[in-house]
Amino acid sequence: MPAPSPNVRPSILHLPAGPWATVLDCLCAHFPAISRDTWLDRMARSRVLDAAGAAIGPAHAYREGLRVQYFREVAVETPIPFAEQVLHADADLVVADKPHFLSVMPAGEYVEETLQARLTRRLGNPHLVPLHRIDRHTAGLVLFSANPQTRGRYQALFRERQIDKRYEAIAPALPELEFPLQRATRLVASEPFFRMQEGPGEPNTETRIEVIERNGALWRYRLFPVTGKKHQLRVHMAALGAGICNDTFYPSLRDERDEADDYSRPLKLLAQALDFVDPLSGEPRHFESGLTLDWPTL
Repeated sequence: MPAPSPNVRPSILHLPAGPWATVLDCLCAHFPAISRDTWLDRMARSRVLDAAGAAIGPAHAYREGLRVQYFREVAVETPIPFAEQVLHADADLVVADKPHFLSVMPAGEYVEETLQARLTRRLGNPHLVPLHRIDRHTAGLVLFSANPQTRGRYQALFRERQIDKRYEAIAPALPELEFPLQRATRLVASEPFFRMQEGPGEPNTETRIEVIERNGALWRYRLFPVTGKKHQLRVHMAALGAGICNDTFYPSLRDERDEADDYSRPLKLLAQALDFVDPLSGEPRHFESGLTLDWPTL
C-alpha cells in the first residue's frame, strides 16, 4: 500500500456500542469490506491512531465512544483529468472551483485524487478542511477553512443558514408548471444506500426553482437551496419530472458506482455562486464560479 500522505487528513470514527473485545474487532465488524489482514497491516504501520495520535495495536481494548483516527488507502487511484481552480485564498478561507468527477474529500476509491488533497499539496496547508460538500458529479464552488482557530465562525454560517447558495442545472422542460416555484418535501434514505428519495412527513428540504433559458426540449434552471440535504437538488428536479441531464442516479439508477465515469457526459449541475457576510471582517463576500454548463446533445 502507499506510504502515508501528508496531503490527506485521517478519517474519524467514534466507536459504536457493541460486544467487541478490541478496537480491531470493532473495526472489522464496522467495515466488513475491509479485511482483518488489512487492518492488521495498517496498525503495523501506525495508520490507526487514538485521539491523541498514539498508535492503536491489535490488542488495544475496545471502548464505546473511543475516537479512532484511520487513514484511507487505495492501491491504485484513477486520475481525474480535470483541474480545479483556486478563486480566493487568505489566511482563513480558500474558495475553489471543483470540476465534475472530483470528490471533495477522501471517500471510496479516491484519496489523493480529491479536491482537499490537491489543494493541500498546492497551497502547502495541512489544515485545510471543507466547510461544506458538493457531490462528486457536481461542479462548482467549495469553501475551505484554512485556519483551525477561525473555523468555527465559518462553519456557523452553514449551520445557521447564513449563506445564500445559487446553482444552475440543465434538465427537461416543464411547460405545465408555473415558475418560479418552491419545492419543500421530506428526503429520506433510499436503496441502494447512496440514493435519497422523497417520503411522507414534515418537509426537511426546500428549494426555490427558476427558469432562466429555454432551448426546445431542455431548459436551463436556477436553483436556490434553502436547506442542504444530500442530493437535494437532484431529487427535487427528478420528482418534478425533470431529472437533471446525465444524472445516472435519478429519477432511476442507470449504472453502478463501480462503473468507469463517462467524462463526455458530466452531470449538468453547477454550484454557481455563494454570498455571505464574512464573520471575521463583517464585509459582504460574493464568489462566482468560472465554469459553465454547455447544452447536452440529446
